[in-house]
Amino acid sequence: MKLTLAILCLSVFSLNAQSIDYNLKRGYVAEGYDVVAYFKNKAVVGDKKYETTYDNVKYKFSSKENLNAFLKTPKKYIPQYGGYCAYAIAVDSKKVDIDPETFEIRDGKLYLFYNSWGINTLKKWKKNNVKGLQKKADLNWEAIKN
Repeated sequence: MKLTLAILCLSVFSLNAQSIDYNLKRGYVAEGYDVVAYFKNKAVVGDKKYETTYDNVKYKFSSKENLNAFLKTPKKYIPQYGGYCAYAIAVDSKKVDIDPETFEIRDGKLYLFYNSWGINTLKKWKKNNVKGLQKKADLNWEAIKN
């Protein structure tokens, strides 16, 4: 009986757990910015009336159309590296907050960056070997994503 209860508890916990560690500053992925709008080259704050949950984390959108686009293919719009700064993941293997208005769409993926106190990591990302940084970030993320 105790073993069955333990398995049941673990199963319920697994169903409610996120698959990775998301940057949830302000309670939402991308600090509540519309992840679909980024693909239109716009950084737009989402609206609570267009909110959804995916992988047990919340997203906000600026319109019903963007919400519906996300619901059709959510994986397309999820920021790389859980929404943490792509440059910091690549260079330091660290989860660093972002400025939600500093982003890049590259190879059909959304990358977010830190930009504060005179440090714009998107500029550093673009100045260096982006493809090399992407590969390094992908490897580093595998080690720290949980």
